[in-house]
Amino acid sequence: MTDASVGAGAYAARCRELYEAGAAAAVRRAAREGIERCGPDPELWCWLGLGHLAEDEDDDDDEAEKAFRAGLALDPDHLGLLSGYARLCFNTDGFDRPGRAARAAGLLRRIEELAPDSEAAEEARAAQRWAGRSWIEDVVGRTAVEMTRKQAVDEQVAYVALVHDQAANSQEAARIARAHEHQYPEHLGAAVLAATMDELSGPWRAPLRFVARRRAAVWTAGFLLALATNVALLSTDIVHQPTPYGFLWLVPLWLADRRLAAARRRGRAAAFARREARLAGVTPPAEPTPRPPAAAAGTP
Repeated sequence: MTDASVGAGAYAARCRELYEAGAAAAVRRAAREGIERCGPDPELWCWLGLGHLAEDEDDDDDEAEKAFRAGLALDPDHLGLLSGYARLCFNTDGFDRPGRAARAAGLLRRIEELAPDSEAAEEARAAQRWAGRSWIEDVVGRTAVEMTRKQAVDEQVAYVALVHDQAANSQEAARIARAHEHQYPEHLGAAVLAATMDELSGPWRAPLRFVARRRAAVWTAGFLLALATNVALLSTDIVHQPTPYGFLWLVPLWLADRRLAAARRRGRAAAFARREARLAGVTPPAEPTPRPPAAAAGTP
């Protein structure tokens, strides 16, 4: 085993852990660094492609295709590369990129020739089924994504309420959250909680804390106030048709939600950065290169 293969294997192991944690940007950085230091390697090109594919953006799709094609030029039968590229092609709009979309069926056939019962083949077939989904399946998939987002918000709000119940004031609540983050530096929940408490701390942010701790009740009250305002405007002939004025009650609540969402992003970024830093400082183990998972993010 050459030093280059051992080094590439270490970088691939780092990419795997970052990918499983959901740190797509860190996966891309680790894969690029591995390619620069160890030379072109199909595993690292695969991880780079998966890191772009996880973003589900047009520019990232282009970069993912470049990575998959570069890896396949080195190893045409690499299942991870074939599977990732097939999922990218199946998820491509045939009107925007007809050439890329047309390659999907051929990639799936090649995977089934090499390993018809493999996880790579199953994931590629799942992407094919998702590409041909009905509108009902599309609604179900989008609903599942929205429910996942809502669960993250509910957990954030629940932890905020729990910490505030344990603290005498917002500054103490922030200190409790920071201590928890220090104890579990790579835990996403702890990092998000610490970033949220920092966002909520301070005497001038009491209204934001009130909204965060009672989010469901506040939004319900906001909708009721919006409805009552519109009914009052119509009944007094101030306006003669429904207007958006009543929904101005919801603007402060929407802004508060944006602040909470920004805190979630900062917390996740901080946890990912600490994990990335730890992995970058670990001495690479001399073991074979781990294979990337056949499944890539984005296919429900």
